[in-house]
Amino acid sequence: MKKFLLTLLISLMLVTNVSADTDGENNMSNKNSGEVKDCFESVNRATFKLNQVLDGVVFEPLAKAYRVLPSPVRAGTSNALDNLSTLVTIPNNLLQGDFKKATVNTGRFIVNTTIGVVGIFDVAEKVGFPEYEKEDYGQTLGVMGVGEGCYVVLPVLGPSTVRDTVGSFANLIGGDPWYNVTVANDTQYFSDFDYWASRAGTGIDFRAKNIDSFNNLEKNSIDFYASVRSLYLQDRQQKITNSKAITETQNDSDWEEIETQ
Repeated sequence: MKKFLLTLLISLMLVTNVSADTDGENNMSNKNSGEVKDCFESVNRATFKLNQVLDGVVFEPLAKAYRVLPSPVRAGTSNALDNLSTLVTIPNNLLQGDFKKATVNTGRFIVNTTIGVVGIFDVAEKVGFPEYEKEDYGQTLGVMGVGEGCYVVLPVLGPSTVRDTVGSFANLIGGDPWYNVTVANDTQYFSDFDYWASRAGTGIDFRAKNIDSFNNLEKNSIDFYASVRSLYLQDRQQKITNSKAITETQNDSDWEEIETQ
């Protein structure tokens, strides 16, 4: 039943995207103009404001408290969360036909999970494994030629596109091994809490790394909503093309490297 409901929701999102894009420039097809439309801007702006309130009340205070922790603790937590994300990256390496990276990332995961104590220590980097780059199902759809669809802002989760939102649902229908062993299946070792705690931890870790960057962007932006939208779309495109170019923002002089999930 859960899979049926998720499939139905994805189908509705696809239909909504095509309906909202009547001129055909930004539909879910291989022919994409490169311009992502903000088809639901009024709703997106309202959701963006809601997210700002939640951020000010919940996430930023948690991120500031997290930053008080000793640096080794924060580094270890970040490494462990990155190690978990490898479980999503590996299948996407395979889907994109990048078997070399899939092999490397599998090796990274094995080394860091065992010798690195569930990833707290990035031993793999120290023994010569290449730098780790995250991949997700939204990126894979982009590599396959699927257009972004309309820009959307999701409650709590923040900026996305129809394509990236659809890609995110892949985790809930078997695309994330960590989700499978914690939420989807009843095991004696892990529970739902372990999965959602790791997801929350990833968000707090990301927010903590970029408190100053977001504050500077908001302070120097004429339209903070438009700046975040532009940054997100540029960042996603660079990840799909594996570009190393610097992301352009209205004011990026103090912008740290931001990785979105």
